[in-house]
Amino acid sequence: MTAPDVTVVMLAYGDEPVLHAAVRSVLDSEGVDVSIVLVDNGCTSDAVRTLPDDPRLTVRTPDENLGFAGGVNLGAEGVTTTYLGLVNSDAEVRPDALAALVRVAARPDVGIASGSIRLADRPDTMNSAGNPVHVVGLSWAGAYGEPASAHTTEQDIASASGAGLVLRRELWERVGGFEDTYFAYHEDVDLSWRTWQLGLRVVFVPDAVVLHHYEFSRNARKMFLLERNRRIFLATLYGPRLRAATALPAWAIGLAMGVVARAQGWGPQHHEARRWIRDNRQWLVERRARVEAAAVVDDRRMARLLTATLDQQVFPLPPGAGVLQAVMRAYWGVVRRFV
Repeated sequence: MTAPDVTVVMLAYGDEPVLHAAVRSVLDSEGVDVSIVLVDNGCTSDAVRTLPDDPRLTVRTPDENLGFAGGVNLGAEGVTTTYLGLVNSDAEVRPDALAALVRVAARPDVGIASGSIRLADRPDTMNSAGNPVHVVGLSWAGAYGEPASAHTTEQDIASASGAGLVLRRELWERVGGFEDTYFAYHEDVDLSWRTWQLGLRVVFVPDAVVLHHYEFSRNARKMFLLERNRRIFLATLYGPRLRAATALPAWAIGLAMGVVARAQGWGPQHHEARRWIRDNRQWLVERRARVEAAAVVDDRRMARLLTATLDQQVFPLPPGAGVLQAVMRAYWGVVRRFV
């Protein structure tokens, strides 16, 4: 039988010390007819230039850094394979990972198949088993630091991890790919949410192991993008009933984020994020209308994907915040019944 064909889009930016290993791991994949489109978004070393020649590898170089969202969109342009995959340039896929993802993505009720993202220096430890989405639009690497042995069951997840996923190319084109405006961060949450809105599942695939050389970074520009993109997500992807139900906690978290931003030194970037939302209201309204026109799943069913509990390992909370978590859970437990 002919192996399923999949094109993996990968981005290069910065020093890229793992790029060669990442590319080789994809090209060595078993059970799939694989090719790679590598988008050089600003590699500062010779990592892209010194990649070995391989007819399955194509390099595209935009005139400027398009961010993760725009770079992947560029890499996916003109792809004709049945499946499209995303693998981070600092990640290595196990030989059978892509085939496992393709098998799940091939099911008619599945939209996105998301890999078992492990920490490369501790392959028995999870980096992400799918990313939860909080009521207020925050998202994080689910099951981070937990043993992989505790995540061996295939299950539906709110959001796939862009570090290693596969979907049908037809679906990618149907949803229009990533939203370029995000630039970086939250675009995989946005894509996953729109997939669920189309009535298609997002599924964690435990057999699709991806080893991620993960480093958490916190800088002012990243924090601006995270906060702005969270607000874009809330304003454009929640329907009217969800927006009403989450208005109070979204307002409260906005105040809290302002306090945190000032304490951590990125107060100006928090203000910039709020200003961007204010200055782009018309775009937000127009995008919301497009998203709502395409959705076939209502807010009540979408609300089931949300969690009211923040992972304190990812979002450290001050002493006594457990009470606030309990209040949030109680609030959501009541309000979601009216969505």
